[in-house]
Amino acid sequence: MVTLTACNDEGDLIISNNGPTDVIVDTGDDEVTVDANGGAVFHDYGCTSGDVTVKFAFDQEILLAGPVCPDQQIVIGDGTARVEPISTQQT
Repeated sequence: MVTLTACNDEGDLIISNNGPTDVIVDTGDDEVTVDANGGAVFHDYGCTSGDVTVKFAFDQEILLAGPVCPDQQIVIGDGTARVEPISTQQT
């Protein structure tokens, strides 16, 4: 079974690091260090070209199946990483 995700070519790619350590996020095209309890935004990035790798200290890596698109965000915790939908609800 193959699952296809429709991706918008425009929009921001959001990364949130709620974990206690800095991580490196490799989108396949770009690499960024995201500070502990911080975040990063790639403005007008669109979808990643493929999978995303989150690199933690001590050589731990988590591979997130891609592409990741602007209607999703990458959420990083203490040794965890996942892709979540962006909430469209206003608070």
